[in-house]
Amino acid sequence: MANVRIAVQIQPQHGEYSDIRRAAAQAEELGVDVIYNWDHFYPLFGGDPDPIAGKHFECWTMLGAWAEATENIRFGALVTCNSYRNPQLLADMARTVDVISGGRLIFGIGSGWFEKDYTEYGYEFGTAIGRLKALDAALPVIKDRLAKLDPPPLGPLPILIGGGGEKVTLRIVAEHADIWHGFGDVETFTHKSGVLDEWCAKIGRDPATIDRSVGIDPDKIDQADAYLAAGVDEITIGLNGPDYDFAKVTDWLAWRDQVNG
Repeated sequence: MANVRIAVQIQPQHGEYSDIRRAAAQAEELGVDVIYNWDHFYPLFGGDPDPIAGKHFECWTMLGAWAEATENIRFGALVTCNSYRNPQLLADMARTVDVISGGRLIFGIGSGWFEKDYTEYGYEFGTAIGRLKALDAALPVIKDRLAKLDPPPLGPLPILIGGGGEKVTLRIVAEHADIWHGFGDVETFTHKSGVLDEWCAKIGRDPATIDRSVGIDPDKIDQADAYLAAGVDEITIGLNGPDYDFAKVTDWLAWRDQVNG
């Protein structure tokens, strides 16, 4: 029997916070398994005329609000950027939000990629490999700080790492993640998942201990069974502001309920 989850990324752009809060509440009411936001300082798309202009809200402040505004649904960032915060502070932030929520936080993290965030807020953008090396170095620090904090996290606080780089990112996933989040069609997902399995074999980790998550266009429900057959554990669909239309989410939830039995 399958145990697939349906997640929704409530993209915190172009809407009022009241719209975002309402979307989070609607997701929980409908029975969505997980809600995510993202960690950017500007919209990624959909602005007029500038595609990265418009209303936007900060990630972790919002996660703290979600911890209080929701009751049972799991939530997190898809994903937070390692570059924007000291790793020990980030661990403390995550622990605090997890405790406020009663143990429901998923600790999503990645190396960062959106140059405007960096340049506008005074961070050094550097290179992709430099940002990956920084993530690699930060994860043991984050884990160490989480183990020292008093009180500790209330929940399992699973670490989700996003990205599909086969030489570095998936090795970091094999070493540190509880959930891997990727993108792409079924063939791409299957290939990347296989590479992750190879990295697990190299370091001596059981690949079954890492859940597989994928972001899918909400219109592609006809491909849901193929992703499930490829080993997906969580399917995430994005909802953009200001309307956060859940019309297609209900179809995904009906599919989930059918395959989960």
